Amino acid sequence: MFTSNQPECHFSLVLISLLSCTTNQARLTVSPSSSQFFKYDSVTLSCEEDDSSAGWTLRRNTSEKQRTQCGVGFGQSAGFLCTITLFPSDSGVYWCESREGPISNMVNLTVTGGSVILQSPVLPVMEGDDVTLLCKTKTTPSNLPAAFYKDGSLIRKQPTGHMTIQHVSRSDEGLYKCDISGHGESPSSWITVTDKHTTTSVLSVLLSVGSVCVVLLLVLLVLLVRRHAHRKPEAENPEEVPENQVTYTEVILSNCQQKAVKSKRENDPAALDATQDVTAGQKIKDFKPEPDVVYSSVK
Repeated sequence: MFTSNQPECHFSLVLISLLSCTTNQARLTVSPSSSQFFKYDSVTLSCEEDDSSAGWTLRRNTSEKQRTQCGVGFGQSAGFLCTITLFPSDSGVYWCESREGPISNMVNLTVTGGSVILQSPVLPVMEGDDVTLLCKTKTTPSNLPAAFYKDGSLIRKQPTGHMTIQHVSRSDEGLYKCDISGHGESPSSWITVTDKHTTTSVLSVLLSVGSVCVVLLLVLLVLLVRRHAHRKPEAENPEEVPENQVTYTEVILSNCQQKAVKSKRENDPAALDATQDVTAGQKIKDFKPEPDVVYSSVK
């Protein structure tokens, strides 16, 4: 049985859960799209989402500071955009965070003071896609011959400074770097490959969140019905019987008992009145032989 406060508690929890159902999920993007940059390069990071009221904030962790916020500890903030003039100390992990708690994908940016960088996908790539790596210098044309390495081992030398990995698979995931003779070597960057069947599309996310909200709505409806069903008037006094409600009692007496009552009435008329005053609505019926048993039924 619900107490007077229990339903309100249940409804509050369900409503809070429903209000928490949100299909807004920010996605951190980097422009230009690269995981490595030269010192003094300018980069713009954005928290892309459908509802700007979600209040997404760009944050980062570097080797020097943790959880600093764009516009406060680094960069210039303009709405959901953050523009940074890069220094090696800006190397670190960046992400978008909402005031409600959820965070976006994370990206790892590397800023070098050297003369060679490897331009590689900053976001995970899907299995089966083609991936192009570009080895470039800060001052010379980006079509110089370059050697490409994966996990420290040479995988290919290219005459034009770029290499395409066709139909990437999970085996292509790893740490990549490049080298241009006479200019130097780039920092290393990790390339992540995701399975096609485990990559969640925006539509599937919406459907999943929508399903959760539907379930919570059903729970709310069930609680409403239960509350209505258990809402009863205050307990009535069992001794109070409405005027229009009559309780009938049948008293069935054996022949012996009937004779005793008849004899008593003849000898003492007052007993008749006393007997009639015992229970209003009693009826005495003749009942043929049954051994001294009294049957009583309440209708």
